[in-house]
Amino acid sequence: MTDYHYGVANPADIAGMTGKAVLEAIVDGRLPQPPIGQALGFWLVEVGDGFAAFEGDPGAHLLNPMGTVHGGWALTLIDSATGCAANSVLPAGTGYTTVETRGNFSRAIKPDTGRVRAEGRVITQGRQIITADCRVTDTSGRVLAHGTSTLLVLQPR
Repeated sequence: MTDYHYGVANPADIAGMTGKAVLEAIVDGRLPQPPIGQALGFWLVEVGDGFAAFEGDPGAHLLNPMGTVHGGWALTLIDSATGCAANSVLPAGTGYTTVETRGNFSRAIKPDTGRVRAEGRVITQGRQIITADCRVTDTSGRVLAHGTSTLLVLQPR
């Protein structure tokens, strides 16, 4: 696991920043990684216009009763990558929330699968709704899971 600091940014520290600028500050280490990443062993690694990528290390702490990584881990990666991809196209002061995330699991993720990468991309962007998709892959590029999210744009108050 990579050495990151985790927490929630102070609202004053991100005031006036676009969604992409906030995410770039997280990648650069100027702002903390989200706390959920610490609990689940993943982190934001790359951001672009309508794009966000997370990487994570599966482990024994994520196992379901069948001995494979719980599907909720991959679904959380999908939700995180698609949400951050959406956030990367939002202006300062504008937020988002997930309306729906759907996932499909293609291969079992095991504790020894190695590092995985989740890449989210905006498909469509409207004034109120953004849709994005994501692929979760292993280091050889095999698709482990994929999914889509619908996100609601939250206008500033």
